[in-house]
Amino acid sequence: MRILSDVEINRIKSLTENSIEFTLIEPTKNGLEKYIMDATSPIRSYFKKKGIHDYELQLQGEENKIQVPSIFIEENKTFSSIASLYRPPTKKGDPRIWFKALGEYSAPGDILAIIEFDRKLFVLNLTRIDIQGLLSQKINNPLKDLVNTLRKISNEVSDELLVLLRKIASRPVQALLNADTAIGRTLETLLGIAINSSKKPDYKGIELKSYRDRPGNRKNLFAQVSDWPLSKFKSSAEILNNFGYWRGVDFKLYCTVSTIVRNSQGLMLKMDKALSHLTENSDKSNIGDFAVWTLETLHSRLLEKHNETFWIAADTLFEDGKEYFQYKKVEHTKKPIVSQFAILLEQGIITMDHLIKRKPNGSLSEKGPLFKIKPNATNCKSSA
Repeated sequence: MRILSDVEINRIKSLTENSIEFTLIEPTKNGLEKYIMDATSPIRSYFKKKGIHDYELQLQGEENKIQVPSIFIEENKTFSSIASLYRPPTKKGDPRIWFKALGEYSAPGDILAIIEFDRKLFVLNLTRIDIQGLLSQKINNPLKDLVNTLRKISNEVSDELLVLLRKIASRPVQALLNADTAIGRTLETLLGIAINSSKKPDYKGIELKSYRDRPGNRKNLFAQVSDWPLSKFKSSAEILNNFGYWRGVDFKLYCTVSTIVRNSQGLMLKMDKALSHLTENSDKSNIGDFAVWTLETLHSRLLEKHNETFWIAADTLFEDGKEYFQYKKVEHTKKPIVSQFAILLEQGIITMDHLIKRKPNGSLSEKGPLFKIKPNATNCKSSA
């Protein structure tokens, strides 16, 4: 998929602000002419999760084609279509998808959002349609009706948490310790949450992510080591030994890796769509690909940590050598990016940080690999 424009990214944000889950597809000129599109890994994952279709179980051939009722959304009307989900008899039967009359709705290179609801697929042209304008209209329209319907879910716990956060945000509070983690530890204590090392969400199923509000700060998603059995290197120590550097008395590898450019250590991420793998690659010819994550593992971690998340921003104040937090803003997300995880990696919106260090006593400290997302890529739903 091509790099998204700022307009398209903002339109995606308008959907995620309303907790709308979707997947993306880009019809190509060749695809529109031949009435065929690849069902990419994000599409396959989304359909499987929504119970629409599992390509892994589908046999090849026309007789095994699945058809799903579909609806194209325009500004003030909709028109019906049919989605054909199939695997052709040729070669390996790569998963395919096609929407009837798609050429009348999309030009080559348009970015389309596919939204599942009530066993139907709703298709929305993000390149052409003013999402923000339609959702802000006072009168009803097809998109607004769909979004309002999908938003009618229980919000009891999130509303309860928001009330508590508003009370905490009424005044600055002193940090309970002097550390990078102080902002999260302090908030959890104020909410009555016991400090523990559990990977489960913090507050009645809602994950809390606190951060100091500084320009450019990326937000932590989760930490996940690579799948060692699939990887050339079998440990963090081996990665450190090959790419680490000295900083004072510490031998460390602290760096950001993305799919867009190689970093100063010569490291870069690559998507293998055929295998649904994320691979880390070195420009050293004797190393090449050395770490592998399956998208299934990354999706699982994302769902585990961020099924529902409050991202809480705070200003920091210092008085008499003590740090104080003024919690000020909440971003509330519900499953915002699972179906688009691979796309956000490809866009460089999600990156990965190595945080490996060997201490003078020889012990190894590993806080990552830490997957992070750029600011404003999550959806803002509520404000403290």
